[in-house]
Amino acid sequence: MPHHRYRPYDQRVNVPVTDRSWPSARILRAPLWVPVDLRDGNQALAEPMDTARKRRLYDLLVATGFKEIEVGYPSASRTDFDFVRHLVTTDAVPDDVTPVVFTPARTDLIDRTFESVEGMPRAVVHLYLATSPVWRDVVLGRDRRELRQTLEKAAGHMARRAGNRPVRFQFSPETFNLTEPDFVLELCDLLTELWDASPDRPVTLNLPATVEIATPNVYADQIEYMHRNLSRRDSVILSVHPHNDRGTGVACAELAVLAGAQRVEGCLFGNGERTGNVDLVTLAMNLYAQGVDPMVDFSDIDAVRETVEHCNRIPVHPRHPYAGDLVYTAFSGTHQDAVSKGLAHRDAHPDAPWQVPYLPIDPADVGRTYEAVIRVNSQSGKGGTAYLLRTHHGLDLPSRMRPDFSRAVQEATDASGREMTPKELYELFRATYLVEGEVRLRDGRAYEEAPGVHRFVGTLECGDRVGDHEGTGTGPVSAFVDALAGAGYAVEVTDFAEDDEAAYAECRVDGRTTAWGAGTGPAAAVDAVLSAVNRALR
Repeated sequence: MPHHRYRPYDQRVNVPVTDRSWPSARILRAPLWVPVDLRDGNQALAEPMDTARKRRLYDLLVATGFKEIEVGYPSASRTDFDFVRHLVTTDAVPDDVTPVVFTPARTDLIDRTFESVEGMPRAVVHLYLATSPVWRDVVLGRDRRELRQTLEKAAGHMARRAGNRPVRFQFSPETFNLTEPDFVLELCDLLTELWDASPDRPVTLNLPATVEIATPNVYADQIEYMHRNLSRRDSVILSVHPHNDRGTGVACAELAVLAGAQRVEGCLFGNGERTGNVDLVTLAMNLYAQGVDPMVDFSDIDAVRETVEHCNRIPVHPRHPYAGDLVYTAFSGTHQDAVSKGLAHRDAHPDAPWQVPYLPIDPADVGRTYEAVIRVNSQSGKGGTAYLLRTHHGLDLPSRMRPDFSRAVQEATDASGREMTPKELYELFRATYLVEGEVRLRDGRAYEEAPGVHRFVGTLECGDRVGDHEGTGTGPVSAFVDALAGAGYAVEVTDFAEDDEAAYAECRVDGRTTAWGAGTGPAAAVDAVLSAVNRALR
């Protein structure tokens, strides 16, 4: 592959931060999350949303708790313009939500943008202009001075159009991460002065990683440089807009917040151009998993996902963090055993902090049940099968019996090549252990004839022989074993357990073969021994 055609980031942009502070910082509160699904996400769709789909997604974003929402690019299309007007005419903007509209640095398009928000109770008008050398030289054909003049003209026009309206301003130097830091700083300071940024009317400066070019620490250095050097810093909301071209959008956003960013733009589940915008769901849930209130509500994450899939017409991957169908599921035997023990410990200590192996959060917190946490296939082990039998059918297999049943499961899943449902697992348990064989009990009962003395009386069919037999012992099991001895079977019960649903017995027959059996119903204990004997005699 011709790797020599590409340059490392330090040959493309200078990052002047050396005495960085972000590595020792911590995120103790959520930044302002700003979903751009209705603009940046929408323009990336093969089939852009119509008004109905946009409204459904907008309503979801409001219900989820987002307080600033980019609602469109009204100068780009009639559909976007009409949607912004729809929000105005239907009084769809709650008192605690601020819509954002997007505009390029052209006066005619700025005018169209302001027309779209006429009558809106509040809005942010978001101006963008690409600033990096490749854009200036190849796309725009302007040098730094000419670009500054373009920006100053557009920003001045915005200020005049805004007048006394309830409008704030935002600027994005598109391709920020490829632009000379001193030039970005110059442009941002120009706008905060021109727009007269103040603490009660701050300007949002949004610094995009339009296309990722480096590891996340480099982006963090770029953000920290701006955070330290911006004029009117107390009048600026420092925002970031990471993309995911290198697959590190989430890390870029998190490190940028450590470096001083107060606001993060992204899309739900990472939709967006090319490899997508940073995923706001993952970012918010990452904070939640650290004990920090994310300030948005994903307690019914499947409903959120269903709406986003409907509106975008793109499925969310089964392995997508926090929301995919399989993210709380363990197939591996060792994982299942750890999860099963962790959940059992959780049941015994429900008020302790969450600490279950392989589950970073409680699935119930996002509306998931535990039914799909453990699923059984050919990779599964004894812990997973035991967990499913216990949780779905009340069968609590003794620990020494679990490897035996696991082998039966392994054979079945190897043969089928697919996973087993809890119902199929239970049917396999019955087919494996609730069996008849050489020895049959036609009729019989065990009873306590004196304190500590039990008697079994019954008719046993042993091959071609049928006879009445009885035995005594300290309990029903030992009494039945004594009766089996009278029928010619030397049986030793090496392990025995029972629960509300069944009894389980491990027996050695004639001093040689050992097998497990199970029984259910009123005579579960006797039936478990009989099952083990018949399995041993096969």
